[in-house]
Amino acid sequence: MIKRMYYHPVGRTHPVKHRTLFQIFILLLFIFAATPATAIEVDDLIRHIDQLWRGETSQATMSMAVRTERYERTMTMEAWSRGKDYSLVIIREPVKDRGIATLKVENNIWNYLPKINRVTKVPSSMMSGSWMGSHFTNDDLVKESTFEDDYDARISFEGERDGQQIYELTFIPKPDAAVVWGKVMMMIEQTSLAPYKALYYDEEGLLIRTMTMDQTQLIDGRTIPMRMRLQPEDKPDESTVIVYQEIAFGMPLEESFFSLQTLKRRR
Repeated sequence: MIKRMYYHPVGRTHPVKHRTLFQIFILLLFIFAATPATAIEVDDLIRHIDQLWRGETSQATMSMAVRTERYERTMTMEAWSRGKDYSLVIIREPVKDRGIATLKVENNIWNYLPKINRVTKVPSSMMSGSWMGSHFTNDDLVKESTFEDDYDARISFEGERDGQQIYELTFIPKPDAAVVWGKVMMMIEQTSLAPYKALYYDEEGLLIRTMTMDQTQLIDGRTIPMRMRLQPEDKPDESTVIVYQEIAFGMPLEESFFSLQTLKRRR
């Protein structure tokens, strides 16, 4: 009986093995394609935006100009923050409003009125209310809500728009988040990671207000818009503009600084 001998040249892959390797390769392609390539980038962008104006600790002086159909007013303010849970904003001018302050400690927020030496707690239902007659809300000033904690986000556009490379982030509130907006869209310049526009929608998808941000400065390694203009959609002749004169990060600020006693002393 003659036995047949099969010879496989050295370096040549067996057809069955070759087919198996090819199938594994295709499977890996599907696995990587199913994995969000921008997941880490989205998280980094959200954290960057939340921390941009406050860092670990911050101290800032700023002006606010409010224009409505009934009045125009300006004021200057001083603000401090420590992480996401502590912030203090005090009005310095005009004289009639000097010492009016808003304090946030974790989930508690208070307003202080020095003329009557009275502290009032701000209920959660008032966080969407106007701060000092401006178009900014109490939540805007003390940053009670954060994108990282209260919204799910995705990159809804990435590429060139209006002659610059941008990321467009779309934020949808988490089911249990106590926030006002039904959706927020934010445009961020890719190179500097500086936001320059944010669109705020209600729960029905109607655009309510637009914030534009410009006059960027490089401070402590981050590019920060120093001017923010808030425009209500239904009142095109009204606006509130906040301009940062100074902002610094990393100074020692203990939790004890953010207290009702400090609220009164700092007037």
